[in-house]
Amino acid sequence: MTWLLLTLHVILIAGFGLRILLRRDMRPDVRLAWLLVIVLLPYVSCLLYYFFGEVALGRVPGRKRLNVREFCQSHGSNVAGNSACTLETYTDIPAQWQPAFRYASSINGFLPLPGQVAELMQDGDHARAQLVADMDAAQREINVLYYIWLEDETGTQVAQALIRAARRGVTCRAMVDGLGSRALVRSPLWRQMQQGGVHLSVALPINRPLTVMLTSRLDLRNHRKITLIDERITYIGSQNCADEAFRVKPRYAPWVDIMLRMQGPVVAQMQQTFASDWAQSPTLIAPPSTETARPSPHGFSAVAIAEGPTERPRATPQLVSCLLASARHEVVISTPYFVPDTTVLDALCAAALRGVSVTLILPARNDSWIVGAVSRSHYWRLLRAGVHIHEFRPGLLHAKTLCLDGAVSLIGSTNLDLRSFDLNFENNVLLHDEATTEAIRQRQQSYLRDSDVVTLEQVRATRWWKRIWDNLLGALSPLL
Repeated sequence: MTWLLLTLHVILIAGFGLRILLRRDMRPDVRLAWLLVIVLLPYVSCLLYYFFGEVALGRVPGRKRLNVREFCQSHGSNVAGNSACTLETYTDIPAQWQPAFRYASSINGFLPLPGQVAELMQDGDHARAQLVADMDAAQREINVLYYIWLEDETGTQVAQALIRAARRGVTCRAMVDGLGSRALVRSPLWRQMQQGGVHLSVALPINRPLTVMLTSRLDLRNHRKITLIDERITYIGSQNCADEAFRVKPRYAPWVDIMLRMQGPVVAQMQQTFASDWAQSPTLIAPPSTETARPSPHGFSAVAIAEGPTERPRATPQLVSCLLASARHEVVISTPYFVPDTTVLDALCAAALRGVSVTLILPARNDSWIVGAVSRSHYWRLLRAGVHIHEFRPGLLHAKTLCLDGAVSLIGSTNLDLRSFDLNFENNVLLHDEATTEAIRQRQQSYLRDSDVVTLEQVRATRWWKRIWDNLLGALSPLL
């Protein structure tokens, strides 16, 4: 019996170890971390690897899950663009930023097009009021996708606006993530939308968790926040369909978000992103239109970016690295969840070391204690390189922003963490416009006024046991 158990033990460890060593898509640090935990905690870690070790989307019988580029190609879309017009579309973007925009364009095939206009919403209440007003003015089509949709004031008002639009003949589609909006899917509000004529769908449903765990992963989520109205207006930013009070986690409130209301050709690119998600739905309603919106003659250049498990691996950290390498004077970043990989961490340090003013704004209290610890494990290295770190006090800073040299901004749903890099479906916009970047930069400045500076002396004074704890979680961050 002893020899049998020993043989089974060796087969188990060897089998999972070989699987990890044979994979071509795994980063070296992730591979090493998995091998280490499988040796130290063989049975638990083998089980965890089976459920969470690989990015695998469950297959829908008879249908392949397409990425955004494949979806555009299969539907003959002219939004993705082609190589013949690539050089022409870059003429409005200074040479300093062309490499980063070229990389962004390579992710989905979308081109950075001129003719965009944008308005920064003042706060969550302003964003909700403007969004509902736009929905009430809609004449043809409304498409929304939210990771979290709550039955609070914001969630109810948006749902009622969709119902009103559907009753006057507007085609309305609403999609939510199966985990983030699981309470809404079981709520009377969801049924009211369905009865009111809104076409509903759940992205990555978890109503059969055992099936999901055996064929995919429970933690693969659609984290996108997309609102599209009449093929001419889109909202881009970090705000879910929920109040700032965020009643599911009230002790961290207010949730501080940022939203841009945009018009121009980027709307069609975002529409393609939504359509690619909607195409995975079992619903029979026709896909949304993907006509290109009319550009503004005085607008700026921007490109939509869709990331996720079906897209190119490591696209987000590589894009951030390109942007940081292009910066000459200033970089300001806000993110609620900071769990960088080596690509982003090295790029931040390299930018600071060559004289760029790099500022990182993080929440002082994080709703994930693990993320908070991992973030702190990087403070010493960042501060030594010259990065300025600030911790936001009043609530959870949920805004995901990146401003460079007062000219370029990246804004959307993506956090600077490994979950956004590898597991979540995300949507962002990269834009070149001094006025819009200045508006976002001023919002970042308001965050800084409510933040405390983190100094190297404070990090040095961290108690030894806390430093061990933070560094231990930091070492395990590739698996988190």
